[in-house]
Amino acid sequence: MRISIHLAMALAVLSLSATAWAQKPSAYPAKGQGAEQKSKDDSQCLAWAKQDTGIDPAAVANAQPVPTGPQGERVAGAARGAILGEIVADDAGAGAAVGVLAGGRRARRNQAAREGQAEASKAQTMDTYYRAYGACMQGRGYTVE
Repeated sequence: MRISIHLAMALAVLSLSATAWAQKPSAYPAKGQGAEQKSKDDSQCLAWAKQDTGIDPAAVANAQPVPTGPQGERVAGAARGAILGEIVADDAGAGAAVGVLAGGRRARRNQAAREGQAEASKAQTMDTYYRAYGACMQGRGYTVE
């Protein structure tokens, strides 16, 4: 159980840090480009990154996670609880009730892990897009951070 909690916490930290990495990098005009030129280069590099990577940042930002329902954790917990309750206390009903509660807790933990993985995947996708953008801007004489 402790391992699952630690895994969920690690995924949450990873998704938060991955989100921070997926921010649009800053581009400084290192060769004296004016504001109008920077704006033009910025627009062209954003379009190029979209074409090159096949990633549409608007679609990624607006993508709704696929809702997932219960994955059978409560039923499995009830079954295990009933068996254990029958063996230990000759009371399969009480064991099943405890198993349902444990299965519900497992279902919530699993759902949180799936959501964390989805956020990390989204951040990784945006990081790929922004790395392409940064490469384009560097090619045009900007310092990118």
